[in-house]
Formats: sequence, C-alpha cells, structure tokens
Amino acid sequence: MPGADTRDVQEKECLNHMADKEQRPFPARSDRDGKLSQPEKKLQEAICVLLVELCERFTFFGIVCNMILFCTVKLGYRNYQAAIANMCFVGTSMLTPVLVGWLAECLVGRIKLVCICMFLHFLGTALLPVVSFPFEDIYIDRRHILNTLTKREQKIIFYFALLTASLGIGGIRAIVCPLSAYNLEDCGPKELLSFFNWFYWLVNLNSAVVFVIISYIQQSVARNLGFLIPFVSGLMAMITIHMVRGEMIYRPKTDSSLLTTFGVITSALKTCCVRYRYFSGGVTNWLDHAKENHGGQYSEIQVESTKSLARLFPLFTFQILYRTCIMQIPSGYYFQTMNSNLHFSGFVLPVAAMNVISIVPLLILVPILECVNSSCLFSSKDTGYSPTIYIVVGQFSAALSVMVAGFSEIHRKQFPQVEQTLSEEVLLVSSMPCFHLALQYILLGVAEALVTPSCALLSFWLVPERIRGISMHFLALFNGAGCFMGAFFVQTAHAGTQGNWFPHFLHEGKLERFFFFLASLMMVNALGFWTIAHRYNNLHQDYTNEFRGSLPREKLLKHEKNIKHYDSVLESSPILSPMEKT
Repeated sequence: MPGADTRDVQEKECLNHMADKEQRPFPARSDRDGKLSQPEKKLQEAICVLLVELCERFTFFGIVCNMILFCTVKLGYRNYQAAIANMCFVGTSMLTPVLVGWLAECLVGRIKLVCICMFLHFLGTALLPVVSFPFEDIYIDRRHILNTLTKREQKIIFYFALLTASLGIGGIRAIVCPLSAYNLEDCGPKELLSFFNWFYWLVNLNSAVVFVIISYIQQSVARNLGFLIPFVSGLMAMITIHMVRGEMIYRPKTDSSLLTTFGVITSALKTCCVRYRYFSGGVTNWLDHAKENHGGQYSEIQVESTKSLARLFPLFTFQILYRTCIMQIPSGYYFQTMNSNLHFSGFVLPVAAMNVISIVPLLILVPILECVNSSCLFSSKDTGYSPTIYIVVGQFSAALSVMVAGFSEIHRKQFPQVEQTLSEEVLLVSSMPCFHLALQYILLGVAEALVTPSCALLSFWLVPERIRGISMHFLALFNGAGCFMGAFFVQTAHAGTQGNWFPHFLHEGKLERFFFFLASLMMVNALGFWTIAHRYNNLHQDYTNEFRGSLPREKLLKHEKNIKHYDSVLESSPILSPMEKT
C-alpha cells in the first residue's frame, strides 16, 4: 500500500522531530560557561527563582498589609471603599500574570517584556512613597521644598501606582517565576503535593515577617515612611533578576497556548449553536465539535487537551467563593481588628499583625500533613483517599470561620467604647481585646493550609503536561474572579442596605449580617463541591487512563501502531482479492 507507506514515513518523521524538539535545550538555560554540572545548575536556578519569588511576595504583602488603614485614615475613604480598593488590587495582581503570559507568547519577546515589567514594578513601588510621604515636614534652610499634594492628586497617583505595580508583579510571576521553572515535569502526585505544601509554607513565612515588621513600621514608628520598604524590596528583586537574567528567564515549550484553548471552546460553542441539529447525536462531548473531522478547525490533540482542562472547570468554579472568604482577612476581619482594643501590655499591636494568627496554623500543619500524605494519602495506588478531602474540609473550615466572625462582631459591640490612636488619628473603638478574634483567623489559616496546595496539585497533575501552565493560568483567573466577587459583594451589601451591612462606623451597623450571609453561601459552596469531589478522587487512574492518552507523542505512537496493524490485516486477509489488496 503506497499510501499507507507514505503515511508511515510521515508519522515516523513527525515522531523523530518531536523527540529532537523535546531533547533540545532551551537557549536561555544552556550551560554557557561549562563549569557547572546540570544538577548544580538546576539547583542554582531554582534557588534564584525562589529568592525572586520571595522578594516579589515581600513587596506585594508590604503594599497590601496596611492599605486599608492608609485609605481610611490618610485618603479619607469609607470602609467599603477601602475594602473594594484592596480586593481589586489583589485580584488584579492575580490576573495580570495571565495577561503578561499571553503577551509573552504572542506579541512581545520574553526578555523585552521582562524589562518592561521590571520598569513598571519599579515605577509603581517608587510612586507609593510619593503619595504617602509627609512632604509638609521636609525643610531646606527652614523652608518647605515641596508642597502638600491635594487629596485628588494623591488618589490619582495612588491608583496609577497600584496599577503599574500589579502589572510589574504579573510580569515577574508569569515570566521569571512560573511553576515550570521549578522543573516539576518528572514529579509524581506525592512529590508535587509536597512541593506545593513547602512552597506555600515559605511564601506564608515571608508574609508573616512582612505583616509584623512592615505593618509596625507603617503604623507606629515611621508611619508614612513604611511604603519605602516595598520600594526597597522591589528594587532588590529587580537587582536579583538583573544579576542572573541569563539563567532565570525560563522559556517554556510553545506547543500550546491560552489562545488555542479559548479558540477550541469558542469554535465548539459556535458549531453547537449553528449546526446543533446535525451534530447533537454524533459526538460524545460538545468540545468534539471543534475537531477538524467534525467541521471545526482544531486538531484532535488540541481538542483532547482542552477536554481534559474543561474537566477541571467545576473545581475552579468552586474556588471563587472560597477566595472571596479568604479575602475577608484584609477587608472585613481587618475592620473588626482595627475597631478592637489593640493594646497589649502597654504596647499597641499593628492591625495587620493579627494576620499572623491565620498564618501560624499553616506553618504548623504543613509538616503534619507531610506525614499524613506519606502514611495515608499516597501509601497505595489503590487507595480511595484523595487531596479532594482536604479541599472539602478546608472549605467547611472557611465557612465556619466567617460564621464565627459574625458572632464575634456581636460580641465585640457589647463592650464599651474607648479612644485609640492609629497613625496619629484618634478612633473610637470597642474595648474588647483583639485576641478575641483569634478563632476566625485560625480557621481561615487551616482552610488555606488544606485547600490551596491541594487545588494547585489537582490543577497541575490532572491535565497533560503540554497544558499544565494553561491550567494554572485558569486557576489564577478563577482566584482573581473570587477577589472581584468579594468587592462586588461589599459594594452590593453597602448599596442595598444603605451602609448597614458594611458600615463605616462598625458599632452603628450590622456587619455580622454580611458575615452570616457569606457563611451561608460558603456552606452551600462546600456542599456543592463535596457532591462532585469523587470526579478527582483517583489521581493515578485518571492520569494514566484518560489524560496521558491525549499527549501528542503517545497519540502518534498509538496511531502508528494502528496503521501497522491495519496493513498486516490487509496483507493476510483471505477475503480480499489480489486486486483489492493492491
């Protein structure tokens, strides 16, 4: 069969080309000097990437930790406005890596884009001190050298600084510090979960340092000068990137893209709508409409990869409301703490330092979970346990935390009011010690320790290797959507109740009703995920039987085997005549 022989040769050439492509080293990661062995070089790269990641997170948490206090005290914002600004900044910082990753793939070179993002990060962190610095206190020869900025000018510069900083953060996270840079391709589910546990452990240890040190400096020692610390941290991260840029800029494989995934979904939806009557009974999955043999314009490999990713969409969706609850730490919980008694043994605690209480459970639980994972979760391939049990328990813990916050708010308002000074402003607050709020922080910390690493594992492992980066992008998109949904809830609650559910003066409103409403939604969310958790139970079976089959090389190998089998059947079949065989 000449046609079959030709196809056989083409399939072999394609396989050899893909094998050579996979074995070819990337230019940015080649050993230029020849002095370091490959394992040593990989270790050096991982350490450098981790250092930049920690520096970037240090900058990020430094901006977030006292943003609400700055907005309410210095910019004169209402509580709900400060909460919305904070959540929108966090959400934008989660979405910008997706945008920058797309730009790096399609429009701008990675090195050029890194330089642009470094400049934006530097510009944003440099502009923040301009907003917060007390210019009226600067003198030269007993004269003012600068005039005080008006409130309107401060707000314009403040929002511009936040936008440029978030774009810079997105570039660093997407190009310099993607998960692919940690060389996780050969890791199994047990090793991946261990990596995510310790990775988030280091990130939260870093944030604990920020919340204690920077929040204290911003609030008590140097007040407005505290915004200089995120600037210095960002500068340190950029110097680190510059020193090792030749080894740091990771170049991923370009056999898949976010646009391709969106294109497959769009093509399938368009075909379903236009030709529903003809294809409704001919395919097993609606995404099959995007295949070339069903009238679409995408290959089977691209569609199968998108199908494996679409299977995770329910998991991503149930993370939206969970992320909204987590965002109560820098919003609703922050206001509760700010309106409680912060004095402890003659010392005024920073408001953001209470966030450390939510971090302590994670720092304690990670070593314990490592032992549990080794002895129970991954002890056998046939085990019925899965990281989904962590997600279910964590989401129930988040719902319980918000419910406890509602009861704590009722309890807080029963204490008499006292005066308390924060950033040179005298506020009327409850005399209840802030440590009475510890339980709600602890429960959210437990939730984060259980949910975030497990969700990252499922998002990374349950898809083919070629689209793992895209899967993590989608997880970031849904997490960012959770931040914006939290801002939407705050705006709706304030407007719908005329400020009663999210008041500016907490003792005059009913903030507890907002917490109870959010807790009820989160409880329904946790129950909903519990009903579908069985879809992600067996990691080994799902990956080997369903997802690995969609990898390009294995698809081609299977296709090559089928062609050879078909040729042998034709040659040995007694039913066909000699004329039919030729």
